Formats: sequence, C-alpha cells, structure tokens
Amino acid sequence: MAHSSSPSLLPNRGATGAYIRVMDAVSGATAVLAAAALAAGVLAVCHMIFMRYALGQSTIWQTEFAVFSITGAMLLGAPYVLLTGGHVAVTVLPDALSGWPRKLMLLTASLVGLSFCVALAYGAWLYVLEAWHGGWTTGTVWNPPLWPALLPMAIGASLLSLQYVAEILRGEANHGSSH
Repeated sequence: MAHSSSPSLLPNRGATGAYIRVMDAVSGATAVLAAAALAAGVLAVCHMIFMRYALGQSTIWQTEFAVFSITGAMLLGAPYVLLTGGHVAVTVLPDALSGWPRKLMLLTASLVGLSFCVALAYGAWLYVLEAWHGGWTTGTVWNPPLWPALLPMAIGASLLSLQYVAEILRGEANHGSSH
C-alpha cells in the first residue's frame, strides 16, 4: 500500500493524519542519515584503496567500517523506500483487480510485511541488547564493539514497521474501509 506523500494522499486532520505526517517526516530524516552513512562507507573504501595501492600500507578498519555503514544505510533507508514506493513489487495480480478484492490484497500484503518487520525489529533489539550487555566485539584486528553495527537493523526495522502502519492508515483514510 505504498503511496507517494503528495498532499492529496495525506489525511489533513486528526490523530491519523498527524501520525502519518510524523512518520513521513521521520522516514525522510532517516533517509538523510542513510545517505550520510552510505557516503561515509564510500569514503572509507576510497581511503582503503588509496592506502593499499598508492601508499602500499595495510588497512585495519576500512573494510569493516564500510560494511557496517553501507549495510546501516540500507536498513535505515528502508522506511523512506516504502514511503516513496521505491521498492520492487510484482503488481500483475493487484493491477488486474479492482474494488474491494484489490484493496483486500494490498491490505493483506501490507499486514504480512508489517508482521515480518515487527518480528525482525523484536529480534534485532534483542540482539543489540545481547551484544551490549555481553560486551561483544567483532573479533577482528580493529575489534570495535558490535552493538553499534547492529543498531541500524533494530532502528530500521522498527521505523519500517511504523511506516507500514502509516501506509496502511493512509490507504484506509483515502479509500475507506471496505471490510
């Protein structure tokens, strides 16, 4: 049920409209953070290439940092991708339907996606807390703590869950409930 955040698709009043506007703004802000993380990962790769091939020196932190930051960017950018409809979707069947069967199919797909994201968020937060309390590190030469690398998964899955709720509410507010 992903929709563009154009004004015609936003309910203007009430708690539903406020929730949708807040989540859209949070998803947009998180997308900016994701872009910064992606840029940091790219810069780390460029630094690593320069250190290895131009200066002939070994690198310690760059590979791990690039993996963490680029993966974090993907996870933190997911709510914005859902908001803007930028995800890959096979829409042959929903496009062939109209009326309540189409709405029901889209709502069902959104509820399945929401369920998966809630389960992922729950597991991710448990994992972050376990890494934090256990003092886990990566075990590499650089050996940073592991929890900061896991945190984008927990935050991203949580925000993606909340954005799914906004998209479901947006669809219901614009189309009315037919069931």
